[in-house]
Amino acid sequence: MSSMAEKDLYRTYSSYLKEKYQKKVHKIPINLPVTCPNRDGTLGTEGCIYCGEEGAGFENLPSTMTVAEQIETNLPRMKKKFKAGAFIAYFQNFTNTYLPLEQFANYVETAACFDEIVEVAISTRPDCIHDKWLHYLSEFQERTGIHITLELGLQTVNYHTLKTIKRGHTLAEFVDAVLRIRPFHFDICTHLILNLPGDTLLDSQEASKLLSVLEVDQVKLHSLYIVPDTELERMFQEDEFSMISLEEYVRRVVIFLEYLDPDMVVQRLVSRMPEGSSVWNNWGMSWWKIVQRIEAEMRNQGSYQGRKFHYRHGPALRPFLTED
Repeated sequence: MSSMAEKDLYRTYSSYLKEKYQKKVHKIPINLPVTCPNRDGTLGTEGCIYCGEEGAGFENLPSTMTVAEQIETNLPRMKKKFKAGAFIAYFQNFTNTYLPLEQFANYVETAACFDEIVEVAISTRPDCIHDKWLHYLSEFQERTGIHITLELGLQTVNYHTLKTIKRGHTLAEFVDAVLRIRPFHFDICTHLILNLPGDTLLDSQEASKLLSVLEVDQVKLHSLYIVPDTELERMFQEDEFSMISLEEYVRRVVIFLEYLDPDMVVQRLVSRMPEGSSVWNNWGMSWWKIVQRIEAEMRNQGSYQGRKFHYRHGPALRPFLTED
């Protein structure tokens, strides 16, 4: 059951980790020398329209460093900066299951060599989930006691938008991935971008409902940013789409949270990207100020996570139910 207190607006990731591990936990980003089927010619060559050459790992160390070297470099700094007592090895950039199983296992096993690592989080695509990789991770989790979280980049539930952004998969692959992962008792985190061109408030609402009925464990919300030398930048410069207002983004986040299962953990509400790395980013505002706006709007509306979570278990039959 959720540990979300009545005064809380949503179930935060930091409180979830502290509850789970009884200490402050922080992520260590790890940059593997991997690519993506949407970049190497398997599905495409240019990636998603918003994806730059660096992928999503702007705080990562170079992938030329080994996993051990990256952890050894980051551990002392993060212990001092974040006062954390345990860490999650976060395989973050590009598609981290898109490589031979033996090579993948070697990277995961290396992270387990550090006593401070209590969890391994693996970012990947829904179409890169296969039973052989899952069976290995299950054996690893049981053998080491190190928990596994799989982070799936879905981005939107609108299958028209998935095609527009050249994602290379549809909604069906995401549902398949969740159903395949579920029997292995890993945590599932889904990544969504709530202001993609073409998406509406209704897409945010439906995304929340879909993740909830699939019983996904965690969600990470992103605000779309534009990096140089991408198709999205070209589209933006040529006025092929307009970015929604900050007020509309706040509205979409609030609606998303209202329909979200109150037990689901919310890792993030908005993207965090250094301004110097982007052409357009977060309406020119710091990410934490946007979070403050979202929380202020929720308080003004008397809103909270799960406020409208009443659409499961045959809601149309409720008039016929009687108490025993």
